[in-house]
Amino acid sequence: MERGLLWLPLLAFFIGLAWAGWNEYRKVEAYQTWASGFDRAKYDLYAVLGQKNREITWGRPTRQGIANLQTFSLDAVETIRPIVDGEPVDSQNPPETGKSIALEFQMSDGTASIRIPFTEIPLAVTWGIYLEKLRARASEE
Repeated sequence: MERGLLWLPLLAFFIGLAWAGWNEYRKVEAYQTWASGFDRAKYDLYAVLGQKNREITWGRPTRQGIANLQTFSLDAVETIRPIVDGEPVDSQNPPETGKSIALEFQMSDGTASIRIPFTEIPLAVTWGIYLEKLRARASEE
């Protein structure tokens, strides 16, 4: 009987782990369906991001689909920069680590900036460079 009681917490742990895995699998499946309509898309724990032509759409992944969707145009953006721990960083020389990572879009009309959270600094920097080039290419035309 004592052995059974000793294994009970381990069983509960594995059931919780299986539930978390199934939960994440459903989020990824919902993301894949959502991302099929974009030219480029990213998924991580904090946010999903999709780019179609000059439109950026982002939201929060859930099991039911993507929640809190917001869309804006790169034409309305003045600057794009990675933010680590609340401070802007140089895209050419980003820090190795940081607790809060985001890509900030400063709007040209003076409205509040938009910060899209990321889990990895290199991913945020790569997206920032790509979107900045896309934004600059359109302003040259």
